[in-house]
Amino acid sequence: MSDVGNTGPLGIESGRARREPWRQRLAHIVETMREMSRFTDPQEMVSYYGDRMENYFRYDGFISLSRRGLEPPFYRITRSSRWAEDIDPWKNRDRLPVLSGGLLGELLYGDEPRLISDLSVAPDDPGRYYLEGMRSLIAVPHFDKGQGLNMVVTLRKDPAGIDPEEFPEIVWMSNLFGRATNTLVLARELREAYQAMDRELHVVADIQRSLLPSRSPEIPGLDFATYYQTSRNAGGDYYDFFEMSGGRVGILVADVSGHGTPAAVLMAILHSIAHLHPGDDGEPHQLMQFVNRTLARRYTGSSGMFVTAFYGVYNPATRRLRYSSAGHNPPRLRAGFVGPGGPVLSLEGAQGLPLGVLDDAPYATAEIDIDPGDALVLYTDGITEAFSPTGAMYGLDRLDAVVGRPHASAEAMLDAVLADLRAFTLTAPANDDRTMIVVTAK
Repeated sequence: MSDVGNTGPLGIESGRARREPWRQRLAHIVETMREMSRFTDPQEMVSYYGDRMENYFRYDGFISLSRRGLEPPFYRITRSSRWAEDIDPWKNRDRLPVLSGGLLGELLYGDEPRLISDLSVAPDDPGRYYLEGMRSLIAVPHFDKGQGLNMVVTLRKDPAGIDPEEFPEIVWMSNLFGRATNTLVLARELREAYQAMDRELHVVADIQRSLLPSRSPEIPGLDFATYYQTSRNAGGDYYDFFEMSGGRVGILVADVSGHGTPAAVLMAILHSIAHLHPGDDGEPHQLMQFVNRTLARRYTGSSGMFVTAFYGVYNPATRRLRYSSAGHNPPRLRAGFVGPGGPVLSLEGAQGLPLGVLDDAPYATAEIDIDPGDALVLYTDGITEAFSPTGAMYGLDRLDAVVGRPHASAEAMLDAVLADLRAFTLTAPANDDRTMIVVTAK
C-alpha cells in the first residue's frame, strides 16, 4: 500500500475540470455556490453538493467519518456511498455505526490529509465493507478548533487514480465546504433552540396573563379601564385589584426591573406575596412593608432585582384614596371640579424605596379625595419612556395633555392615550412593558 505525501483532496478526480475552458468552470462554480446559499438544511445542502460533484468530477465511492464525542480509537461512519438510505447524521446519530481502529481509524486520528495510491485492505479490517474493491483513496480531515474531528474519504477503483498536484486546493475547498456545513448545522440548532424557547415563553406569557384580573371591579361611582402589553412574550409589569370589606377596593400597579423571563418570574412571585397579605383593614403602607420584607429576604437580596409599585385603597363611602408608593411613577390625577381640561396633578406623596432593596425600608401612607369628574391614571414607565423614531421620549407633558382633555369614559381616555402613543412612536414595537389603569369618578 503506497502512501503519497501528507496532503490530500476532497476525494475527486478533476481531469475533466482541467480540460474545460475557464469560463465554463467558473459558470459551474457560480451556479453551485448560488444554489448552496439558498439552503437552510445542512442535510439537503450536503446532498446537493455531493450530486454536483459527482456530475462534475469522477469518483467511485466515498465515506464520511466523525470522532466528535468519542475517544480513540472509536469513530462513526456518518455517510457512505454504499448505503441505500441517506441518513441525516445530525438528527439520527443513534443509527450511525460506530467502528474501532483499522485503516479508517488510522486515517481519522492521524489528523492529516493523505493519499493512498495502491490500496489494500486487511481481511479483518473493521472498515473493510466500505473499502472493498477500491484501489486508491484520498482522506481529507475537516478541522474544527485545530483538530480533524471529521473526515471525507473518497475512493477510486483504479490505483494511482488521483493527481497529487491538486491536493492543496482540494483540501482547502473541502475544508471550506466543511466549515459552511458546520455553520449551517449551528444555525439550524440555534433556530430550533430559539423555536423551543419561544414556545416555552408563550406558555410563560399565558401563565403570566392568567395572574392578571379577569375583570375590573364594580365599584359604585367609579369606571375602570386597563391596558397591559409586554415588550416580549413575558414581562415584568403587574397590576391587580383587591376587593375588600366595606365595598373598598385595592388598586396595585407594579414594574419589575429588567425584562423577559426573569422579570416574569419575579412578577409571579410578587402576585403570590401580595395575595398572602392578611391585612384587609390595614393601611396601604403595610402591604408595601410586607411585600418588601418578603422580597428582600427571600428573592431579591442576591439578584439585584427590585420592584417599583403603587398601591391605593379607595373607599366609596368617603370617596377617598389612601395610597403608598415604592419608587413608582406618580399617578396622574385630572381634577374635574374645575371643568374639562382642568389641571393634571401628580400624586407625589408617600414615596419610599423600590421593593426588594432593603428589608426594613420604611413606607408611608398619604390620601387624596376623588371627586366626581376626576380621573386617576396609573401607569408604568413603558408609557412615558416610549421613544419616537427620532429618539424623542413621550414624556409626562404629552401624557398630561391627553389626560387633561375631556373624555366620555375611562375607556375613552385610555384609547386616546394609546392612540397618541402609537402616533408618537409610529407604531414601533414597545421597548419596555406598558401598563395603564384609568379610573374615572362619576
